[in-house]
Amino acid sequence: MTDTPPSMDAYPHSLTIPTRWKDNDIYGHVNNVEYYSYFDTVINHYLITAGGLDIHGGPTIGVCAESHCSFLAAVAFPDPVEAGLRVGHLGNSSVRYEIGLFNPDGSPLAEGWFVHVFVDRESRRPAGIPDPIRAALLKLEVI
Repeated sequence: MTDTPPSMDAYPHSLTIPTRWKDNDIYGHVNNVEYYSYFDTVINHYLITAGGLDIHGGPTIGVCAESHCSFLAAVAFPDPVEAGLRVGHLGNSSVRYEIGLFNPDGSPLAEGWFVHVFVDRESRRPAGIPDPIRAALLKLEVI
């Protein structure tokens, strides 16, 4: 990630995620753990819709190996979150996503990264990224 605040233009894919009443904490803003949920949502929504990931029966699944979030501003229900997604590194069995979360006006809320390792569903051993998913991820790769 960079020292400058991100902009939506830096992400080739985006998804609007509604905040929920339960996302707010006692301090009146979305709790930090929910930001990771938004990361997971934009990633898996993309993998399912663009890459054909079969979350219920596919032989290969992605598991989180590492994640990080830098919080830049607060958001609160009922404001939606605009999630931007790109691929920073694509390996044989792993991918590093870079995610930006934004207010609808484009001001940044958070930025972070999330590493998925693709594994065999049964053995949980690393497996190659399936071709349809790899093709979808290549469309998000930034160089």
